[in-house]
Amino acid sequence: MGFRYDIRLSGSGGQGIILMGIILAEAIGIHEGRFVAQTQSYGPEARGGSSKAEVVVSDSQIDYPKALRLDLLVAMNQKSCDDYYMDLKPEGILVVDSTLVRQVPVSRAYQIPFTRIAREELGRDMVANIVALGALSRLTPVVSARAIESAVLGRVPKGTEKLNRDALQAGLKAARKMKRVRFPEMISERVDEDT
Repeated sequence: MGFRYDIRLSGSGGQGIILMGIILAEAIGIHEGRFVAQTQSYGPEARGGSSKAEVVVSDSQIDYPKALRLDLLVAMNQKSCDDYYMDLKPEGILVVDSTLVRQVPVSRAYQIPFTRIAREELGRDMVANIVALGALSRLTPVVSARAIESAVLGRVPKGTEKLNRDALQAGLKAARKMKRVRFPEMISERVDEDT
């Protein structure tokens, strides 16, 4: 069996989780040239209910498009962290929005305040998902910052390009504050909320 990397992005409706999944899949598939499959689901509530998107990356055709055992879980709220962390592989990595996730159940975790960064540095909570994508370009080996930026700019409304570029850069900067980014070993690291 060849290379396969399973990602789940999770949070609540209104956090842009589905858009995150679409952008990430386009970045990996179109701009990185890998095989990729993207699926999504959300609760009955349009906003506030649970939402998740899965992205499966491979070096060959993908027979089953749903994430199996997760290499990477992004949890944008506490409920999604609690619901899905058990699906991580033993060497899998958890990335949480530490603005909204206060209890991290595993030691292999990156804790970055995506929502606080979006609110305080960019003045818009709604770009927390784009801040998270910027961080992912540093925290995962399957996609580059260049590919994510190209995919983001192909999806965002006209007139918001600068805001979204700034959001990507803020996420990348936050991820760079981590002492080290190693694959697969890693200890829990947190971006200081006061910086």
